[in-house]
Amino acid sequence: MYGFIGLGSMGLPIAMNLLKTGHRPLRVYNRTAQKAAPLLEGGAEKASTPRDAVVPGGIVFTMLSDDRAVEEVVLGDDGIAGRLGQDGIHVSMSTISPETARRLSEKHREYGSAFVSAPVFGRPEAAAAAKLWICLSGPRAAKTRVEPILRHLGQAVYDFGDDPGAACVVKLSGNFLISAAMEAMAEALVFAEKNNVDRVSLIDMLSETIFACPIYRNYGKAIAERRFEPVGFRLALGFKDVDLVLKTAIASRTPMPTVSVVHNRLMSAMAKGRGEMDWMALALGVAEDAGIENDKR
Repeated sequence: MYGFIGLGSMGLPIAMNLLKTGHRPLRVYNRTAQKAAPLLEGGAEKASTPRDAVVPGGIVFTMLSDDRAVEEVVLGDDGIAGRLGQDGIHVSMSTISPETARRLSEKHREYGSAFVSAPVFGRPEAAAAAKLWICLSGPRAAKTRVEPILRHLGQAVYDFGDDPGAACVVKLSGNFLISAAMEAMAEALVFAEKNNVDRVSLIDMLSETIFACPIYRNYGKAIAERRFEPVGFRLALGFKDVDLVLKTAIASRTPMPTVSVVHNRLMSAMAKGRGEMDWMALALGVAEDAGIENDKR
């Protein structure tokens, strides 16, 4: 028996791939119940509460927006911790703080179940194509049980050991690097534009030569073209993640000056009402600082 909780832009295609690869019965829950419709048509079962999405000893996946949402699903009145019981496994695919992951792991252990961190890199289209890169950490026996399932959901799984917080650190590190790259690309493109060089031609050359990698090719092209739709990852969630990086850095006494720059850039975008835009829209603030008018809000 499998369960899946959280059917947003990432959770829905991941759950769909579980169905396609024969991981049934699959019981699904989402606060907005109608989002489950495609899965129900494909043979999933509808759960009325998070607790109803799991059976004792089963495996439940969560893909939720933030730490509070994950904690509520685990420990709330209709939470899954008490229901999973002995030998149950909670696979958290959300981007949360390492401390939250460790705390929830302890709570699960009290009930005889296991908590495994499995955050992912990739946008919704990668999730739909089962092309995610999946980070993994947690108890060894639980990982042995879930890793073959995860390999149906992504192109690679990377194991970072027994600490359930480790995969969260890896995910936050990656998102920090992406956000810092977007800031740097936006600054370079505005620099070019202000000095009469075509911004799209610049990113085309750089992303085919010294920066030939997906982030520069895909994000860079979109930033150069000021193309922030369709939304693959909301700016509000990007701000949440960079905020987690900053808080984790402070807690571990790790100086990260660039985090502060990106954090302020994203906070400014949030203050301007851009939270529902793609997080690449942080580039709009770079242009505005240089006196370039934007046709985006």
